[in-house]
Amino acid sequence: MTAHAADGKQNGDIYRDYVDDRHAQSQDTLYTMSNGAPYPHPYETQRVGENGPLLLQDFHLVDLLSHFDRERIPERVVHAKGSGAHGYYKTTETLEDLSLADIFKPGKQCPITIRFSTVGGETGSHDCARDPRGFAIKFRTDEGNWDMVANNTPVFFLRDPAKFPHFIHTQKRHPATNLSGADDSTMFWDYLSQNPESVHQVMVLMGDRGIPDGYRFMHGYSGHTMKLVNKEGKWVYVQFHFKSKQGTKFITQADSASKSPDHSQKDLFYAIEHGDYPGWDVSVQTMTPKEAEELWEKQKINVFDLTHIWPQKQFPLRKVGEMFLNENVKNYFAEIEQVTFNPAHMVPGIEPSADPVLQSRLFSYPDTHRHRVGVNYQQLPVNAPRVPYRMANFQRNGSMAFVNQGSRPNYLSSIEPISFRHRTVDLNKTHGHFIGEAVTFLSEIRPEDFNAPRALWEKVFDDGAKERFIGNVSGHMANCSDKEIIKRQIGIFREVSDDLATRLEKATGVKGYPGIANLRFNGSHNGMAKDPSLRAANGMSKNQGFSATDNNGAPAAGTHKV
Repeated sequence: MTAHAADGKQNGDIYRDYVDDRHAQSQDTLYTMSNGAPYPHPYETQRVGENGPLLLQDFHLVDLLSHFDRERIPERVVHAKGSGAHGYYKTTETLEDLSLADIFKPGKQCPITIRFSTVGGETGSHDCARDPRGFAIKFRTDEGNWDMVANNTPVFFLRDPAKFPHFIHTQKRHPATNLSGADDSTMFWDYLSQNPESVHQVMVLMGDRGIPDGYRFMHGYSGHTMKLVNKEGKWVYVQFHFKSKQGTKFITQADSASKSPDHSQKDLFYAIEHGDYPGWDVSVQTMTPKEAEELWEKQKINVFDLTHIWPQKQFPLRKVGEMFLNENVKNYFAEIEQVTFNPAHMVPGIEPSADPVLQSRLFSYPDTHRHRVGVNYQQLPVNAPRVPYRMANFQRNGSMAFVNQGSRPNYLSSIEPISFRHRTVDLNKTHGHFIGEAVTFLSEIRPEDFNAPRALWEKVFDDGAKERFIGNVSGHMANCSDKEIIKRQIGIFREVSDDLATRLEKATGVKGYPGIANLRFNGSHNGMAKDPSLRAANGMSKNQGFSATDNNGAPAAGTHKV
């Protein structure tokens, strides 16, 4: 082809460079229209005469207004309000005995981006809302992007994936009044009182950890169980922990009102701006398949259950590395609003487990990115992998395709063959131990679901923490308009501790149920019901296709064929 530029470059080689544009100062730029044509002043318009109507031919004005009308992309359905920054991760202690992932070799480093967030609120909501915090990390490894989509709590409100949209709807505004939970908490407590497995997360949320004092002063947890696979093909279950080097701090409910709506954003940005770079230790808990079976059989702790935790005395933390945030973004929209995290983004040596909520997130996260940002969201610079080889696949076209792989064949061609790397993980061996019939499944509330919440109340919360917890719960319940809901929730709390329930009764003035033995739930089967007719969730029958199972979804003895 002939050259089309004075410097000899072909026309297609001249384009706007992202890195150059990101670092350019306004003083070094020239004002132009979107097509690159210089324009004398951004406020000028074309009109008929000195006092006549505007002209449609005024492309500068039409283009300006048309683009302005489209400046917003849909906000995230969850985690809409967030902050973030860039930094790096470094492996300090090898994990090669457990994982063949290149990033876990000693001394390996990679750039990272972390986005912190609240969960339920809108983009403009308060940073100091009582809410879990998102803790999403993009590790740009030499083997591709590994996204860890974590939270600041080790558990969540649910373990059945189909409940997630229902739960999130209760965290949003009422469909008729358009009021949030701050003014009407009825939907919130209605859901919790019908899904008692949520009580562990409720204990955390309504406790001191419910409002962290900024994102620097909180830990992160994968929550979900995953798998690590080593070069011999052996695998273990794993959970990841991110421990703040700054320690943890919390804000009381009373003090939260005095904080800026952007308290966490301000704290993070200016800490980095002033060279006070926040850091976290990256650690893992691991257990063998056999240990997972024994944990269920002996202690009724389910490694696939997002409401359960692994006892650290039995499965101690093992430090792997550390990460720091040392670079603020240049443009919040380009680098934080458009950054996307996908738990299905794993690298060789890291695999998903059968955790059902994790399995559903493997689909839902990339699905929302394709809708919210666009099908080619991974071509955006903040999302693009940074690997030492030239990437290629057979994904083509779609809206806003920028890197469209040139003239290379868009099918598996023998004329112009693509290169392959030999498989490093035996997926049959790693995942092939699940063999069975298709079943319907809904989890069942059982006594073991109250063990960890009880330990929080009796062994972790001191007297002051207990008083604050009761104040936080009763204060939030004050906006619940249905006393039956409060009675049910106090009955759930009574399974945690009679002392807790009695204090709540005094604080709310509502006499709760004596427990859950005589209750039937909308969302969960009640394995603690005295009357067999109350065991099945509302609208269901035990007579045909009952969806509760003996193992409650856990890896019972004999599950793993390894």
